[in-house]
Amino acid sequence: MNRLLDWPAGTRELVESLVVGRLATVDAAGCPHVVPICFVVLDETLYSVVDGKPKRRPLALQRLRNLETNPSASVVIDRYDDDWTVLAWVMLTGRAGVVADDREYSRAIAALVARYRQYRDARFTCETNPLIALRIERVRHWRFSTPGRASTR
Repeated sequence: MNRLLDWPAGTRELVESLVVGRLATVDAAGCPHVVPICFVVLDETLYSVVDGKPKRRPLALQRLRNLETNPSASVVIDRYDDDWTVLAWVMLTGRAGVVADDREYSRAIAALVARYRQYRDARFTCETNPLIALRIERVRHWRFSTPGRASTR
C-alpha cells in the first residue's frame, strides 16, 4: 500500500511517544484475543516481534495462528493518567501477517532494537522470532477535550 494515511493531528507523535500497545486478533471461531506488545511504526506499518521471553512454543502463539486464518487486526496504544484531562488513545487497524522479506525484517528489527533497550542484547532470527507487520489502513483516535465534548475520529 503506497497511499499516505491520514494521521489526525498529534496521533503519530502520541503513538511514537508510548511503548506498549495491545494487539487484537480474532481466532477462526470469532473469539477475540488481545495481548500487550512492544512495537515500532515505520512508514505506514506497525511491527512487533515475538521476543525471547519464555514461551513454550513461540511459533505456535495464538496471535500467529489467528493471523494465519484472519489477517484483520487492530492495535490500541493509549495514554492513561490519573489526570483524566490528558487521556488519549489511538487505534491502528489493517491487515497483518508474519514478515518473510529479509530486508524488511532487518529494518524493522533494527528500529525495535533502537526503541527498546531490553532488545539490545537479543539475537533475533526469522526462524525463532517471527515479526508481525500490521499494514495500517485506518487510524482512529480519541482524546479528552472538555467535559461532554471528547474528541474522536
